[in-house]
Order: sequence, then C-alpha cells, then structure tokens
Amino acid sequence: MTETLHDPTTRGFASDNYSGVHPEILEAIAAANGGHQISYGEDVYTERLQEVFAQHFGAGVQAFPVFNGTGANVNALQSMLPRWGAVVCASTAHINTDENAAPERIGGIKLLTVDTPDGKLTPELIAQQAWGWGDEHRAQPLAVSITQSTELGTLYSVDEIAAIAEYTHIHGMKLHMDGARLSNAAAALDQDFRAFTRDAGVDMLSFGGTKNGLMFGEAIVVLEPAASDGLIYLRKMNMQLASKMRFISAQLIALLEGDLWHRNASQANAMAARLRSSIEAGVADGSIRGVSFSQATEANGVFAILPDGVADRLRSSFRFYDWDAAKNEVRWMCGFDTTEADIDAFVAAIARETTA
Repeated sequence: MTETLHDPTTRGFASDNYSGVHPEILEAIAAANGGHQISYGEDVYTERLQEVFAQHFGAGVQAFPVFNGTGANVNALQSMLPRWGAVVCASTAHINTDENAAPERIGGIKLLTVDTPDGKLTPELIAQQAWGWGDEHRAQPLAVSITQSTELGTLYSVDEIAAIAEYTHIHGMKLHMDGARLSNAAAALDQDFRAFTRDAGVDMLSFGGTKNGLMFGEAIVVLEPAASDGLIYLRKMNMQLASKMRFISAQLIALLEGDLWHRNASQANAMAARLRSSIEAGVADGSIRGVSFSQATEANGVFAILPDGVADRLRSSFRFYDWDAAKNEVRWMCGFDTTEADIDAFVAAIARETTA
C-alpha cells in the first residue's frame, strides 16, 4: 500500500494550486487509461476536446493542450508576434511577475508594463505604452495581454473587455487573455465563456484547469485563427507537447463537458465571499481588529491588510502569502475544496490574533 506522506486535514489559503485533484477528474484519468492511443495529440480524447471547446467558444476554434499556465502564455504570445513584437500588460500580470522571465527568455518577448490600481487595463492605460510604431529603436507594441480574473482578484466586465479589444484592433494589435482563473470569472459574472472572450473580441486565450480541480494541464485556445501562427511547431519547440496528451485532454473534457467547471469555481468564489463577509462582520462587532481590504473581492481571492505581526502568527496554522510585505498586505485564495468549516476556523484564528 502506498504511504500517505502528508496530513490530509491541513488547510491553507496560499493558492488554489494547493488543492488536490477533484474526484471526477481522477475518474476521467482512470477511464482514459489502458490500451494504446496514438501519442502527441492524435488520440480520440484530444479529438473530442476540440468539439467540447467548440461548444463553449463556437465553431472554428482550436485547442492546444499544454502542461501549465506559463507554457500556455508563452506559446500563445509567441505565436501572435514577430521577433520584434512587444506585449502591453499590467505590471501585476502573471507574465511579468510570476513566470521567472519565461516570456523574455524563452519567448523572446518584450513586455511593456503599465501600473494599475486594480490589476485591470483600460484603453487609456494601454495608450501609455501603445506608441512608437515604425520606430526601429523601439520594440513594437503588437499585442495586449489581460488577465481574467486578474492577479488582484478583480473582474473585467464584458463591456470593459470589448472596449479594450476595439482599441487594440484599431491600433493593429492583437488581444490575448490569460484565463488561469477563467472559470471563476465566468461563474462570478454569470456569463458563458464566449460572452467575454470571443464575442468581446479576444483573439487568443490561455484556458486554466489546474487551479480549478485538474491534476495538471491547461489549453491554448485560438479564437481568431488569423491572430496566431506556428503553434503546432512552437508547442514542441518550447517543451509543452505532451506525448501522452490523452490524459490532459481527458481532464479538460471532464471539467468542461458538464458543469464541473462551474461547480468548482462557484464553490471557490463563494468561500472567498464568505471569508470577506465574516471578517467584515467581525470588524463591525469588534471581535476582529485592524483588518482592512485593499481590493474588491470579485472571484476567489481576498486581499487584506493586517496589523503588524499578525500575518506571521497566523501562518503558524494556515499558510498564505504576503502580497506587499511593506504594507502588511496579504493574499488569501480559496479553492474548489475550501469548505465553510475551513473559513470559519480561519476567521476564528484571525479574531484571536488581532485581539490578543
């Protein structure tokens, strides 16, 4: 019998990547096992996956399964740009802060960053970097990348994305969306995926699965074929072509063919809302002191500012990350397996530490 090396009762709020694999995903992996299937994406599961993505995003889209989100972002952006192209993004974007220079070093892509108060770009903010076309001394801004939901837990509305897409396309640029938490956004907005991606003018999408119950795997979704070139070659060149691709595709099918994506994301969002409202109630009645919030809680992330020393004391029982240590700002993430009991235990710990 295989030994369990960790304590399954341990809970944390550091990342929705900390969660395990949803049981229905494990069943899908097991169902795809056995026998032989053609490798490198010529299997029946990857073929079926194309149909599933078409059901969500419309006919003519192409899905390219990859191992992880960084691989999805780098390959997608690289396929959208010539060698001299640059990408406009928020300074907080994952491609800028958390991918260890992979866009620059692996993709050869210049990032043109813009500071934002809430992680969201606007046409006016994009304009700060969208200039210099034809100037041979400047990397050419030829794509914009936005994140839905953002790294600060905020959401773009359909109209906000459509406005960005219009500005982007008028200026000859293409629009990429990092959708690591796209399911959380769709559940929170009560919209189908297509409404705020393809129909809003997004050209290319990195679709996230790992943060929403998968063991591993994401997908690059080409929404506008003319916006991308060479992905079939880039995915291999950049070490993101899975030989046993059926096991990535089978997971994505299980997530998307029914309502599992929505159930998982809705649970994570609801627990983030419960966490925030419980703390707000505690602040109001005095059982929690000195805690405030730095961002709106619109999906499954909560950004808070704590009194001095509280974060480190809390981390002795619940792991989470500092967002801006100089400001005592922290990030708390909820996952598909976060429960009401988890939230209540964490809130009780916050109350103890802030009133000690």
